Amino acid sequence: MKSPEAVLSQPAGCPSDDDFLRLDQQVCFPLYAASNALTRAYRPVLAPLDLTYPQYLVMLVLWERDGLSVGDLGQRLRLDSGTLTPLLKRMEAAGLLSRQRASDDERRVEIHLTEAGRTLRQAATAVPPQMLCAMGLSIDELKSLKAGLESLLDRLDAG
Repeated sequence: MKSPEAVLSQPAGCPSDDDFLRLDQQVCFPLYAASNALTRAYRPVLAPLDLTYPQYLVMLVLWERDGLSVGDLGQRLRLDSGTLTPLLKRMEAAGLLSRQRASDDERRVEIHLTEAGRTLRQAATAVPPQMLCAMGLSIDELKSLKAGLESLLDRLDAG
């Protein structure tokens, strides 16, 4: 078995300090905790729409562009098909969308909103303002936070 030092070697140019192992020094923890808190805050706001937070994200994408493939939807939401497929099946059973094989390529499954899914968009327009109030952020603070998180995602994706 390899020693921890051999497995977790310090990349060149990265600082090393035992204080980095303190929970209060981790950037990952407030991101994780904030994500959980935000998801919990969405719960009562989405309840009247009978949507979970992941279902709401799917609907946001489909309201922008109906008829996406499962692959394209997964890429947009950063979800693999193993996570997305059961979610889509539940949404189909709820009458919000339909899954159909593409006519030009039977390997590709396209997602289409039903009339009920399209109609739900109007009721969902109340969600963003309610969440902005729940977060207690100004529009400028929200834009700044979003830009910082998008930059972090881009850097992590770049590798």
